[in-house]
Amino acid sequence: MARIKLTKNELKAQRDALRRFERYLPTLQLKKQQLQLEVRQLEAQVEELRAREGERMKAVSPWVKLFSEPVELERFCRVREVAREEGNIAGVPVPVLREVTFAREAPDPFATPAWVDDAVEALEALWRLRIEREIAETGLERLSAELRTTNQRVNLFEKVKIPEAKENLRRIRIFLGDQMTAAVARAKIAKGKTAQRVEAA
Repeated sequence: MARIKLTKNELKAQRDALRRFERYLPTLQLKKQQLQLEVRQLEAQVEELRAREGERMKAVSPWVKLFSEPVELERFCRVREVAREEGNIAGVPVPVLREVTFAREAPDPFATPAWVDDAVEALEALWRLRIEREIAETGLERLSAELRTTNQRVNLFEKVKIPEAKENLRRIRIFLGDQMTAAVARAKIAKGKTAQRVEAA
């Protein structure tokens, strides 16, 4: 514990600090609750996207061996643009997916195998899910980091700063009270001595 001055000015400073801590703590606790809720929702969203991605992969797996044929699927479908914007959750900037745009070229039905159309659709759906999941995971990482920081601050205020300020106030009050008692006692002794001198004179 840091050394404090046992003065009236320090008493006022500690009182002000305690008021500040107690005023700021509920805001931090509210932010912590909001972040916890958002993190849980994003975790569920990421899990759902992973599950959907897995289902898509299972649906594709029976004919995935066809991909070994020399067909350039990137020619028929590729990601042109991923439009995202910054959202704000409890003061934390998180990426939000607006849309995924694909550059498509219609395959020639005579020059390409029949399964290419289905493969292009499956790839497009998988890319979209993967991009959506990656953006959700980025948001989850940012919110989780902010939750850790907020949790540390709440603990700092609850377990260190507020009890420390209360203990400092208690020590200063005891010291000032003792000083006042000593001053009163000295005043009485001085008054008694003055009274004795007057009587003796």
